[in-house]
Amino acid sequence: MTPEQKIKRTILQRAIAHESIDPIEGDINAANVDALFESNNDDYQLQDYINEFRSGEVETGLKCDWSRHYESKSVASKLLDGTWVGWTYWYGGGKHGEPEAVDWLEDAYELTCKEEERMVVVREFTRVEQVTGGAA
Repeated sequence: MTPEQKIKRTILQRAIAHESIDPIEGDINAANVDALFESNNDDYQLQDYINEFRSGEVETGLKCDWSRHYESKSVASKLLDGTWVGWTYWYGGGKHGEPEAVDWLEDAYELTCKEEERMVVVREFTRVEQVTGGAA
């Protein structure tokens, strides 16, 4: 399955889980995911799920595409099968901008992710007020 197809499968699974679309007979696989996605999005039933997914789960900090018309950042999501996919998240553009119209799905890519838990020391400083004057 391509990264784009994995995203489509995840969006379909979320829509089914929230009963926004009817359950699908059989497995969603590489052979049928594109057709299922299109047929279940005829009247934009999946639009909320697509928009929610588009913003990503985490920022990756990876280099990404850019445009003079929009801001962009590299984002990723962990899918139900445990794999990670990433893409460029387009945003901004001012009053007449429409970054959600940029086709981000076709540019999705697979990622590997190494996760580790770290202990972090956080310091917060406060200035000590000096006592001035007065008899000793």
